This record gives sequence, structure tokens and C-alpha cells, in this order.
Amino acid sequence: MPLPWLQILDAVIGVTDLARSRKIRRMADAPQQQLEAGGRVPANLEARLAGVVVAALKEAFDRDTRRLQLEREQLNAERERAERALRLELQRQAGDREIGRLRLLAGVAVASWIGTLFFSSRLMGGGAGARVMLGGGWLLILAAFALAFTAQSNVADALAALARDDDASSRSVSSGAAGTLAPWLIVGGLALIGLAVLIAA
Repeated sequence: MPLPWLQILDAVIGVTDLARSRKIRRMADAPQQQLEAGGRVPANLEARLAGVVVAALKEAFDRDTRRLQLEREQLNAERERAERALRLELQRQAGDREIGRLRLLAGVAVASWIGTLFFSSRLMGGGAGARVMLGGGWLLILAAFALAFTAQSNVADALAALARDDDASSRSVSSGAAGTLAPWLIVGGLALIGLAVLIAA
């Protein structure tokens, strides 16, 4: 029996065609699979990029929030410093006015005492009551003079304490009882001297 060479050859060619067609199909499917795989990789890449962008935005917002909070704290600190400086300045001005008032009282006391010296020669020749009243008036005027200087010292000490102490700006600067008594002592001394003049006349 003769060998069917043509059929064997045809079968070999068919097998090679089948092998080639599978190889071609695999090669044709490979780009499709790469495209599908590539489609998944960019989706994964997009998710990563989206996560990175969200993290960057969150960090930027947090940084801005911290910066705004720091700016707010600095503004509050500046405002508190300005308010404290204003309170200290107002206290200093009040202290300066009080010292000016006390110096005026001391000047009035000295001027009153010197002015009453002109009446002293007439009162010395008068009765004992007029001389006692003159002496009492001079004593009150000189006490007012001394109290005015004491009150000035109190105000100066209070101003120095304000400059040193941070919490002292809420306290008021006062001359105390000495500053309150000084004008009344001047008035009392002048009243006694006036009575002495009336009695001696």
C-alpha cells in the first residue's frame, strides 16, 4: 500500500497551521490583555494619585489652619499688650495729674503760710486767744504742706510699682489719706488764722 504522502503532508500543514493560529491568537490576545491590565493599572494609579492629592490638600488645609490659629494668637497677644500699655499710660497720666494737684496744694500751703506772716505782727500784739489761733493755723498749714509731700511720695511709689508689676495695671494710682486731708488742713488753717484776725481786731 502506498503511503498517502499528500494526506500526511496535509495533516502536518494543518497541525502547523493550528499551532500558528493559536500563536497568532495568543499574540492578538496579548495586546488585549495588556490593554485590560493597563486599564487596571491606570485605575489603581488614579486611586493612588487621588489619595496623594487628598493627603496633600489635607496637609495644606491643616497648615493653613495652624497658620491662621497662630496669627489669631499673635493678634490676641498684640491686642492684650496694647490694652495693657493703654491702661498703664492712663494710670501714668492719672498719677501725673495727682502729683500736679499735690504740688499745687504744697504751693498753696507755702503761699498761705507766707501770706499769714504779714498779719503776724498785728496778731502778736493781740490777745492770747488770737496768738493760739494763729499758731494753730500755722500748724495746720504746715501739716498740709508735709502731707502734700507725703502724698506725692505715695503716688510716685505707686507709679514705680505699676512700671515693675504686670498685674498692677488694674489698680488705681491714689495719693491716699494724705492727699485727701491736705486741702482740708489748708482750709482749716486759713479759717483759724482768719478767726484770729477777727478776734485781734
